[in-house]
Amino acid sequence: MNLQPAPLIILHKPQLGENIGSVARVMLNFGLSQLRLVAPRDGWPNSAAEPLSAGAFDSGLCVEVFATVEAAIGDLKTVIAATARPRGMEKIVQDAVSAAETAALAPADTGIVFGSESSGLPSDVVGLADVIMTYPVNPDFASLNLAQAVGVFCASWGASLGRQGRFEGTNEGVGELAPRIDLIRMFEHFEDELERAGYFYPEDKTKLMKTNIRNGFIRGNWTVQEVRTFRGAIKALALGRGKARIKQ
Repeated sequence: MNLQPAPLIILHKPQLGENIGSVARVMLNFGLSQLRLVAPRDGWPNSAAEPLSAGAFDSGLCVEVFATVEAAIGDLKTVIAATARPRGMEKIVQDAVSAAETAALAPADTGIVFGSESSGLPSDVVGLADVIMTYPVNPDFASLNLAQAVGVFCASWGASLGRQGRFEGTNEGVGELAPRIDLIRMFEHFEDELERAGYFYPEDKTKLMKTNIRNGFIRGNWTVQEVRTFRGAIKALALGRGKARIKQ
């Protein structure tokens, strides 16, 4: 797949500087760096945006301000409008994943337009878009915070690039998986102590109970260190039980 540069995020008449700052932060989290503001209510720059941006404005995120949406999208070839409301328009409707793929495959610059906090996008702005993007939200509570709405698309864009979570595909910080013999010895150690505690009752159910316990442990993908730690815990519990009997 030949990916185009990251799409622009366009906020139509945003109201709160805090939301603009939060949008900037989540954009840069996922590698989008071009933000356009259409007639922001409190003007721009806005000091309220800086704290919630987490430094995004000083880390490569670029902000442009436009008086009208027509000016903001005038140089774009593909426009996607985010809206939670049906509009009765003959347009392609996509979710965030499909919209990210559309943006990735678009032949030229693409913009994703989000509406204001209070009223979303007006129909005349949606009418200028090629695609409507909507999310599978609760129909009885469909209102998303502006930065949350932008974040859903940005995460989908990141996934469209093949990016993984920071810990996917690695064992960093996890440790070496335990050999099966270590697990078996741990099982036997644990089961011996359970036998001494009288856990396996009735006797004819012992085999099934042991199998159920082992199945649960197997699913945990135990590491060498986790096995050592758990066997130490078994030993400590066994010693503690012995001390309790001696005291009695």
